[in-house]
Amino acid sequence: MIDRAFARVAEGLIHYRHVEGNGTPLLLLHASPGSSANLAPLIEALTTTGKAPALIAPDTPGNGDSAALAAQSPDMADYADALVRLMDALGIDRANIYGAHTGARIAVEAGVRHPDRVAAVIADGIGEYEGALRDELIERYAPEVQPDDYGAHLLWAFHFVRDQALHFPHYARDPAHRLMTRAVPDADALHRAAMEVLKALGTYHHAYRAAFAYPTRARLERLERPFFLLDAIGEIPGLRAQAEALAKAAPDCRLVPVESGLSAKAEAIVATLS
Repeated sequence: MIDRAFARVAEGLIHYRHVEGNGTPLLLLHASPGSSANLAPLIEALTTTGKAPALIAPDTPGNGDSAALAAQSPDMADYADALVRLMDALGIDRANIYGAHTGARIAVEAGVRHPDRVAAVIADGIGEYEGALRDELIERYAPEVQPDDYGAHLLWAFHFVRDQALHFPHYARDPAHRLMTRAVPDADALHRAAMEVLKALGTYHHAYRAAFAYPTRARLERLERPFFLLDAIGEIPGLRAQAEALAKAAPDCRLVPVESGLSAKAEAIVATLS
């Protein structure tokens, strides 16, 4: 059973999902947009293995039900430091950290900045964007959206999360950018995803922009902790194409092939922890 709770840090309350367990805890950091609700199916799959430690999945600051960071334009260092403050609040001295997409970058940066607090980093979908594409993604991918008198922001949120399952970038609606490896979520899943975006409408874009600007390769070169890079079938092709090169950037890295399905991913994660 997944429980939910809040912890108080300098910025305010941080919401997290958690499952009790033994050994070094595993922190799970979600992708953008959304919250730790995105990780609930994976958490359930991990518990089903019977090998999982304590699992803690916070909502990234400024997403879900977590307070936003104080910085007006936070970077990955701000998110990594906030994660360590959450660990302090929860009495966690050291943890393994799993992160997906934006969460993977936070996990890497936490390992670089706070190696004494991080046992190992597990990245699920991580890459680096450079040059004109990086600038375009920062400018266009996650626009600042305000509530609209006629509810246009409601429609925007639904199409935003739907289009992410169709194209990358979501606004490039041509065959060259079609994500052929992903199924479009059903109406219930799209509704839940849109509601998560709407809850964080004024701050959701900060984590995206920090992630797109993150110099992944350079930071991996400074990561002194064991680094496991999941190479999952069904991942965005552009990220899979970078996997081997990024794995070579980290001093202590293992590239972990992952078959499709949550159970396969859960087994791969618990295998790295052993």
